[in-house]
Amino acid sequence: MDGRFVRESASEYSELALPNDANGLGNLLGGKIMHLVDLAGAIAAIKHSRSPVVTASVDHMDFIQPVHIGQLVRLRASVNRAFRTSMEVGVKVWVEDLIRGEELHVSSAFLTFVAVTKEGERVLVPPVIPETDDEKRRYERAGARRELRLAHRRSG
Repeated sequence: MDGRFVRESASEYSELALPNDANGLGNLLGGKIMHLVDLAGAIAAIKHSRSPVVTASVDHMDFIQPVHIGQLVRLRASVNRAFRTSMEVGVKVWVEDLIRGEELHVSSAFLTFVAVTKEGERVLVPPVIPETDDEKRRYERAGARRELRLAHRRSG
């Protein structure tokens, strides 16, 4: 199976923060941000595997900056590394104040997706071909994170 470059899986997703997704303080709900992270990550995983995917895990998430109603939430995702049927996807979230033109980092997460058929059977995914130094670093670190996830699951 031929590999695919990281750039081939890159996805971007944007959404305006609207009142129906706000908490009592006028900030976007953390759960909404998590939902958007899952969507952006799934898009990257589907682009890489060219098959449906399911979310297997989400690593720890911190919310560094609030997102206020009326601001733009921007997410960027790409596949860091592929294993047999699973892929680690990195997602970064920013908030952009469209009036002031300011952009701030909100959160980052690593998600694991598994490629499946329409019937839910696992399918093999192509390997990732990292090109840049940053992609190579993320590729190497994805292997270490996978070992931690598997150890955590075994001790579970």
